[in-house]
Amino acid sequence: MASKQSLTASYEALDKGVKLILQLFFGWIIGGVYRILRSLETSNLVTLVVGLLCTFTGVGNAIAWVVDWYTEFTENKITVFAE
Repeated sequence: MASKQSLTASYEALDKGVKLILQLFFGWIIGGVYRILRSLETSNLVTLVVGLLCTFTGVGNAIAWVVDWYTEFTENKITVFAE
């Protein structure tokens, strides 16, 4: 029987190059959705609020896109406000 992984764990298991390409083209939505899913897994209200701001505001999208691309490049995962 296959083990069941969370969606965030599945994303984190992707190859670094694949994640960087995904972040380059779809980072404006991935960061927010990732944080929303992460908040549901960890019950962290701050992560949920940041995820909603990153998903539904233009400034939040732009800032999260740059920060997430950088953290994917340096640490191979989204780390800022994603705990």
